[in-house]
Amino acid sequence: MVSTRGRWLRRGTVALVSAGFLAGAAVLGSVGWVRATASGHTYADRDLALVPATPVALVLGAQVYPSGTPSPFLAGRLDLAKRLYDAGLVEVLLVSGDNGAREYNEPDAMRRYLVDAGVPADKVVADYAGFDTYDSCSRAQRIFGVDRLTVVTQDYHLPRAVATCRALGLDAVGVGDESFRGTEAWRRGTFRDQVACVKTVLDVVSRRDPVLGARETSVDRALQG
Repeated sequence: MVSTRGRWLRRGTVALVSAGFLAGAAVLGSVGWVRATASGHTYADRDLALVPATPVALVLGAQVYPSGTPSPFLAGRLDLAKRLYDAGLVEVLLVSGDNGAREYNEPDAMRRYLVDAGVPADKVVADYAGFDTYDSCSRAQRIFGVDRLTVVTQDYHLPRAVATCRALGLDAVGVGDESFRGTEAWRRGTFRDQVACVKTVLDVVSRRDPVLGARETSVDRALQG
């Protein structure tokens, strides 16, 4: 005869296995959707000659150190964005990142880095409410009026970023920085990004609102200048 404790252990084990199966299925399904949606629209940084020209590069934010210096991952994105600009593949750089705390400001650090590297200041536009990938893509469209762009980020993050933009109705391609490929940080980032695909699917299905505000004309002005 099975004891009460035994029955609870068995039920608990079944529940845990079922939950693990469902979680795994959610991740695999989300990753599959992301890759299918981004397929044919992503490029490696070594293949810039294949990248189609678009008016705007959306450069996604990442960690900035307390000194205001971009982290190596963010610097890799910014250097790639400058290469796109120098090659005439984009006209304006929209740098989108987190400025949710007074002492932390990704967009200004990104803008300063690019201007110091030689990009004209009037060709770099800052989005101060790009708190995650979905927010940056949605705000590029809804706040800055962009409908065609090139996303710039690390290669492991690129399919999710491009899929997000395209699911929102943007005509988006993307170029991924490969300079950290094979490092431990790259491997950790790759793992986290697969799990984050579940959130991406939930975001694009729900069409949640990012932080919104008045329509910005800064990208329009930069393109006309």
